[in-house]
Amino acid sequence: MPDSYDREVVRQETTTGEPVRPVAPVTPVTPVTTSTTSRTAVYREGGYNTRAIQAIWWIVGFIDVLIAIRFVLKLFGANTTAAFVRFMYDVTWPLVAPFHGIFNTAQEGRSILEPESLVAMAIYALIGWGIVSLIRLMSRPRSTTTAVE
Repeated sequence: MPDSYDREVVRQETTTGEPVRPVAPVTPVTPVTTSTTSRTAVYREGGYNTRAIQAIWWIVGFIDVLIAIRFVLKLFGANTTAAFVRFMYDVTWPLVAPFHGIFNTAQEGRSILEPESLVAMAIYALIGWGIVSLIRLMSRPRSTTTAVE
């Protein structure tokens, strides 16, 4: 069976025995428009400062991941004498400290439920969203529509 990309050459003959001539390709027809003026939205590529927006979201994501690691380590009662655990607590304490004391911290054995970590992650995400919205507002194109005739 031939491939779908292979072409099969077929020779057709007329009643007189001569080969059939190939048909000339049809020239494209321009479409008929019924309106004379239309409005089209035009979006400029790079209208927003995309690098700054990506940087903001990367920083917010990095901070949130660090705080999430802190939350999980506290929740599972990680050993505070371990170097990595102590390092994570020391790095994330300044990020969580402004939210410390909003809620009561529940402790069951070595496991600690630290809701201020969850609040911190939500607040940092909201701050990042606000900064990104401000960047988009300040760097948006002046006009998004143009008249096409």
